[in-house]
Amino acid sequence: MNRPYTTLFLLISVDGKISTGDTDIMDTDTDYKKIDGVKEGNKQYYDLEQQTDLHSLNSGRVFEKIGINEKTDEPTKTPVNFIIIDSKPHLNKNGTAYMAKKSKTLYIITTNSEHPAFELKKEFPNIEILKYDDKIDLADVLRRFKEDYGVDRITIQTGGTMNASWVREGLIDRLLLVVAPAMVGGKDTASLMDGESLHSPEDLFKVKALELVQAKPLENSYLLLEYKVLN
Repeated sequence: MNRPYTTLFLLISVDGKISTGDTDIMDTDTDYKKIDGVKEGNKQYYDLEQQTDLHSLNSGRVFEKIGINEKTDEPTKTPVNFIIIDSKPHLNKNGTAYMAKKSKTLYIITTNSEHPAFELKKEFPNIEILKYDDKIDLADVLRRFKEDYGVDRITIQTGGTMNASWVREGLIDRLLLVVAPAMVGGKDTASLMDGESLHSPEDLFKVKALELVQAKPLENSYLLLEYKVLN
C-alpha cells in the first residue's frame, strides 16, 4: 500500500453511539464515569488506548471538546505523534501549544492559513503542517504520511461524519471497538459512522463488509470487537 495501515479505534455504546448526546457538553469521556453499571469498566478503554499506534490521528473538534484550549498545566512529553485535522480551527493558540508540548511531533492538517500552528511553528520546531487549499484529501494525507514521513501505522479516532469518509473511501484496514454496556439512543447523537445516508441500491458499493478477528469479553460487561475491513 502507498499509505499506512490504519486502525479505527473507538469507544461505543451497544447501539453504536460515540457520544452521550447531541451537544458539546455531552461526552463519553466525562459522562460514562457518572453512570452506575458503566463507570466500573470504563478504564479498560483507556488502558487499551495506551497500546495503540504511536501515530494518533484525531480532529481538532475532539480536542476542543475535552478542553485542551483551556489547559494551564505543563503537559508531560509523550512518545506519541499526534495528527490533528483542524480547518475551522477548533484549536486556539493555547491548545495548539499545549499539544506541541505533549507530542513527539504535532502534525496539523488544515485548509486554514490563519491556523495558530503557523505562528507557533517558530517556537515549536516539532510542529509539521500539511496545508490544503480547499478540501482536505484524506487519501492524499495518508499517502504523504507514508511517503514523506515513513509512517507505517496510524490509529484514527475521529467523529462519525469523518469516520464515514475514511471507511467509504476504503482507507480503514482494521476496526477496533470497545463496547460499553449502555444504550444511549437519540437520532442526532453521533454514532460510529454518520455522514450522508445511502439513497438507492446503486449506493450499496459504499457498504464495507467486515471479517471478525476477535470478540473478547472484558470485565464489567464490556466487550472488545476487532474486525478486518474487506476493502
